[in-house]
Amino acid sequence: MSPATVKTELRVVGVAEVIFSDNCEETLITYALGSCLGITIYDPDAQVGALIHCLLPTAKKTPEKGKLKPAMFVDTGMVMVMKKIIQMGGDLDRLTIKVAGGANPMDSTGLFKVGERNHTMLRRILWQNGLFTEAEDVGGTKPRTISIAIDSGHVLVKSDGGEQDL
Repeated sequence: MSPATVKTELRVVGVAEVIFSDNCEETLITYALGSCLGITIYDPDAQVGALIHCLLPTAKKTPEKGKLKPAMFVDTGMVMVMKKIIQMGGDLDRLTIKVAGGANPMDSTGLFKVGERNHTMLRRILWQNGLFTEAEDVGGTKPRTISIAIDSGHVLVKSDGGEQDL
């Protein structure tokens, strides 16, 4: 079958949600990333991946919520995602991790810096596991949309400035 005839199923990841996939006909997408982070995790050999839409950096102050809704937080969400990707046949040494978001669209004073704190927490969690992001489109004030094609691991970020491959 030629690439032009392959149909891709689009699966939407909501705020504080994660979708895992090993279906090469799927593309995972999440919209309206302001201070939130959209993080793609992909193992090219196993062709397994995930997209998580994290709202806040840590569940430290609300551990019950972190247990009930781990994808809401970068710390609990990333630990859950890495464990599940391994269960699906992925290998931490092969993972490609790409991220978009972490902006401060409604905090022009820089008082809360939620986007920056989300990004800092992600980097900390990855560093503790010997991992790094391969590509990023973070910061600023513009909202973003991020998607990942499970067949190839191709990640695309769209914003009001256009679109770019990550």
